[in-house]
Amino acid sequence: MPRTPLDITVPDLTGRRAVLTGGSDGIGLGIAQRLAAAGAELVLPVRNRGKGQAAAAEIRAAAPGASVLLHDLDLSSLESIAGLGETLRAEGAPIHLLVNNAGVMTPPQRQTTEDGFELQLGTNHLGHVALVAHLLPLLRAGRARVTSQVSVAAARGGMNWDDLNWERSYNGMRAYRQSKIAFGLFGIELDRRSRALGWGITSNLSHPGVAPTSLLSARPELGRDTDTAGVRLIRALSARGLLTGTATTAGLPALMAATSPDAEGGLLYGPRGFQHLAGPPAEQALYKPLRDPEEAQRVWLASEKLAAVTFPGPDGDGSPGAPAAGPARRHPAA
Repeated sequence: MPRTPLDITVPDLTGRRAVLTGGSDGIGLGIAQRLAAAGAELVLPVRNRGKGQAAAAEIRAAAPGASVLLHDLDLSSLESIAGLGETLRAEGAPIHLLVNNAGVMTPPQRQTTEDGFELQLGTNHLGHVALVAHLLPLLRAGRARVTSQVSVAAARGGMNWDDLNWERSYNGMRAYRQSKIAFGLFGIELDRRSRALGWGITSNLSHPGVAPTSLLSARPELGRDTDTAGVRLIRALSARGLLTGTATTAGLPALMAATSPDAEGGLLYGPRGFQHLAGPPAEQALYKPLRDPEEAQRVWLASEKLAAVTFPGPDGDGSPGAPAAGPARRHPAA
């Protein structure tokens, strides 16, 4: 029996600039296509320029006349992130939407970013923290909505404060869970601080449920030469319309969170089906690990230090956030 199509209405985004990480394949490519088709000027920061060009061509083929701008970005490099921030600030165009979608998941062996962070913490969380900080003047100018993609993995677990970088004992799934919990806490704290300090930014969270994407596929660069058993099972279930979504439907919660006039800051949007694995997008209760405001503040302060960025505080002059002075520490202590 065929599934009922799931969809949402994306409002007209003409004249609005949208920045989307992880938009060259999978869930991100579907989100990119919808943003561009709605008229947004779409900025795609990509690590692989060839892959980005292929994605841009696919987006333009689906939405003739779409505005798609490619920029280079490696979220595992604070230097690369700073470079993108400098480039976009020089362009001077306000940013109205930022969708923090890119991520990596469970490399079988512990890997680090070029700045010495455990790869998932450094890419999924700290890389996006740095990106928000470097783009803050443009986000404030556009009174932007920032949507950060977390995961059902963030529903349980917590921060491994005694060993944030998993140097003493590495567990890929626990490290992935921590990166998404940290990122979710940051997204909630971003909204709280924006409200308190008048930044004009709205920040919320989304999660895609479970769908067949490249996160668990063969990724030689992560040390995974074959598809995992998990992604093979998810593909089989998805093809039969059982429990899981598709790459297209999995992008709908982020689209809702980022574009719906009814979506609000400080909230989580995800599929409303069984166990929130699939189904139409809707607001849902924040995961328990994301509800503690003290933990969110602790994550915020630690992230500023580790990512070597600063945001304006209550005693500041209200000027936009800027990179902290000096280079990022390499091989940071947990």
